[in-house]
Amino acid sequence: MKDPNKPLTTESYKGVRDFYPEDMAIQRYIFDVWSVTAESYGYERYDASILEPSALYKSKGAENEEMVNEQTYTFTDRGNREVTLRPEMTPTVARMIAGKRRELAFPVRWYSIPNLFRYERPQKGRLREHYQLNCDMFGADHFSSDVEIIALAYDMIVNFGADPKMFEIRINDRKEMTALYESIGITDTDVQTKIMRINDKFRKIEKDEYKNAVMEVLNDKELVKKVYSLVSGEGVPISKNPVVEGLITLDITNVKIDRSLARGFDYYTGTIFEIFDVSGENNRSMLGGGRYDNLTSLFGGEAIVGIGFGMGDVTMRDFLITHDLLTSNITAPTLMILPTEANFNIEAQKIAQAFRKAEMSVAVDISNKKVGKKISDASDAFVSYVLVLGEDEIKSKIYILKNLEEKSQVSGTLAELIEKIAS
Repeated sequence: MKDPNKPLTTESYKGVRDFYPEDMAIQRYIFDVWSVTAESYGYERYDASILEPSALYKSKGAENEEMVNEQTYTFTDRGNREVTLRPEMTPTVARMIAGKRRELAFPVRWYSIPNLFRYERPQKGRLREHYQLNCDMFGADHFSSDVEIIALAYDMIVNFGADPKMFEIRINDRKEMTALYESIGITDTDVQTKIMRINDKFRKIEKDEYKNAVMEVLNDKELVKKVYSLVSGEGVPISKNPVVEGLITLDITNVKIDRSLARGFDYYTGTIFEIFDVSGENNRSMLGGGRYDNLTSLFGGEAIVGIGFGMGDVTMRDFLITHDLLTSNITAPTLMILPTEANFNIEAQKIAQAFRKAEMSVAVDISNKKVGKKISDASDAFVSYVLVLGEDEIKSKIYILKNLEEKSQVSGTLAELIEKIAS
């Protein structure tokens, strides 16, 4: 029994995060780049409730029932309905598209940044709760839509300042893999699915371990050799892929065919892709997606073809940190005004307002610290400029603006200093 006199813990629930101001600023930065990039491609933002009927994830074509039972937060509500905190967004957007199909002008381009939940073991890049960018296009089945969605994913990373050499786009095709399996005598779709799920571990396990896992499914050594040759690309030539060729036409050249790529969801029907961080410190998949042309048929009516991808905020932040793309503190205001006495705080606020009207981020240090300490704190927080406000400055209306990055200073009226920073 809990001791009522014992203080509550300050720790958050296992596998989730608290967002302190500096964390929230980075989160907002990530969301802003995501949103601006998606909208630059004509994608519109949508959202939905975090609660969905559990049947949505147990349906054929969505994640299997085992995942729902073991990896989701599922409960029975007071109306005796089984409800799940959404573990992914694709079934939700398929439901929404199917529900409004008569009112929408296709192709539809939508994006969202939902909060998602999975009950799994927390580890680097994977938590029990995270935010995820989802970009989806419905109603377009030409391969150029595959090219567009992958180009969008590419720009999502480049727009953070990343060099394309930092990551690699890997592409496969579920239809082509099905045909290749059939060409070597594996025609049972359930067996193909089991092999594809093993393929998800292809680059994470040793060659013999992979072959042993496939052997348990096929029980045929010669067939196992053929599967390995096919998946590794050692025995079957890699055919030209129009999506890859299209990306190269757009000068996106860090792309290759990877037949081991499987993606875990059963609803993918054609192109599948992932983007990998190629650094030694964070060598992992950053985002993934693919074509799912039958998912909306779960809700009745003719299927509406779709393709999309998801990118998590945890892996995005890890990538930015790994490649030193968060070198300055994005929480910092451009300018910090430092009154030398508490009596000057209101005057400092008036000056701050003048800079804010010029669309600059400004804060006032109203602490009782000495000016030297205030300047030091501003520098540590990556503030670009400081303006010390004392009695002389208030009387003369001439102020000194210190550039902490360049270690220089200029003096002038407010109008002159505003123009100086703006330029």
